[in-house]
Amino acid sequence: QALLVESGGGLVHTGGSLRLSCAASRSSAYFHRMAWYRQAPGKQREFVAVIRDDGLIDYTESVKGRFTISWDNNNLAYLQMNSLQPEDTAVYYCTAGRFRVASADDIWGQGTQVTVSS
Repeated sequence: QALLVESGGGLVHTGGSLRLSCAASRSSAYFHRMAWYRQAPGKQREFVAVIRDDGLIDYTESVKGRFTISWDNNNLAYLQMNSLQPEDTAVYYCTAGRFRVASADDIWGQGTQVTVSS
């Protein structure tokens, strides 16, 4: 089974930037969909951004204009996060799937912590 490993999290001040990476043990060409989710303390995991091989890209409303999702052929997906706010503090998870919609077959990384100080 393919594995996903996130990196790039850390502590930044309000207004700062981070770039998260998601490394897959299989070629990203194997996946039709990759996405980022996040889970803040005491809250449920929520969708952040998705990118598909048919060109679809979408974001949750609160990050539009600040976050950018991308991927390449080198088994990597990225989440560029600009103008970070304290409410962006969460563990960020990468997920990838062989289908263009989320499914129980999707694989998940272990998560990377993002902390934004005010």
